[in-house]
Parts: sequence; C-alpha cells; structure tokens
Amino acid sequence: MNTAPQKTEPQGKREETRLYIFLIVFLFPMLSVVLVSGYGFAVWIIQMIFGPPGPVS
Repeated sequence: MNTAPQKTEPQGKREETRLYIFLIVFLFPMLSVVLVSGYGFAVWIIQMIFGPPGPVS
C-alpha cells in the first residue's frame, strides 16, 4: 500500500514561486556583492604585492 501524500499542483506552484522570489531578491544580489568584493580584494592584494599600475620606468 502506497500511503505517501501526493503533492497537489497549487502547493508545488507556491513553492516554485517562493523559490523564484528567493533567488531573484536575495541570492543573486548577494552573489553579485560577494563576487565584486572578492574581485576588488584580489586586486588590492595583488597591488600590495606588485605595486600599483602605472607607466614602466
């Protein structure tokens, strides 16, 4: 006997909408900030080691 509850379509649609809102409102902006700040940090560290960019003397 299979007595597992079956998900109804409205419940799945609601979860899908909540996941979409979470991705668009929270996850993608947070990932963007992390990626841009990580790139800036890497450039800052490289410039501390090799010096700032400029004309070759």
